[in-house]
This record gives sequence, C-alpha cells and structure tokens, in this order.
Amino acid sequence: QVQLVESGGGLVQVGGSLRLSCAASGLSDSAYATGWFRQTPGKDRECVAAIDWSGRNTYYADSVKGRFTISRDNAKNTVFLEMDSLEPGDTAVFFCAVRRVLWYATRPVDYGYWGQGTQVTVSS
Repeated sequence: QVQLVESGGGLVQVGGSLRLSCAASGLSDSAYATGWFRQTPGKDRECVAAIDWSGRNTYYADSVKGRFTISRDNAKNTVFLEMDSLEPGDTAVFFCAVRRVLWYATRPVDYGYWGQGTQVTVSS
C-alpha cells in the first residue's frame, strides 16, 4: 500500500522560503514519477512541478519557474519542493502525488496516489 506524507508547510512572509517534503512508503523501487500540485478553494488542482524517476527531467509551471525547485532522493523515497521568493499568490494547499510510471505528467488524473496535503500561507 503506497502512502505519501507531506511536510514543511506553514506561514511565511512575502519573499520568504519553504521546503516541502513528500515521503513515500510502500514503494519497492524508484520507478515512479512525482508531481507537486496546489489547490485553492473553488479552483482546480494545478501542477506546479513534477519530476521523473531519475530526477534528471523536471517540469515547472510558468508561475513558479525560477522560484521553485523540485528534487528527489531515491535512497530515501523522498521528493522535495524548495520554494523561494514566495508571493501571496502561492498561498494554497500543496499536495504531492505519485504515478508508477517513469515519466512525469501534469494532469491530476494521471496520478494514482496522493498525500493529505500541507497548507502554505504567504502573508504580505
């Protein structure tokens, strides 16, 4: 049974940084891709970053390019999202998701496993 646990969310001021972690259990190898999504009330879940199984190929939404960095540590089955220069518009619940395919995707429907989410609030 695959389980994902996010951590690292919180309250931060504009311009600050946070590092989210997504720890996966129940996966016997690193043959999976991971995406980070965010969601605000009344809006669809949006993929902000994704990474393939190797860590060599990544995706970023235009709104976070140059500010967010996704990475993974396959030895620890953990994926990270480093968020810098945070803006009020980044306020959302952030979810990590896993698909047991080598390559990442950006649609929520393409991911089969989800964490419970972690709140990120950026205050001005």
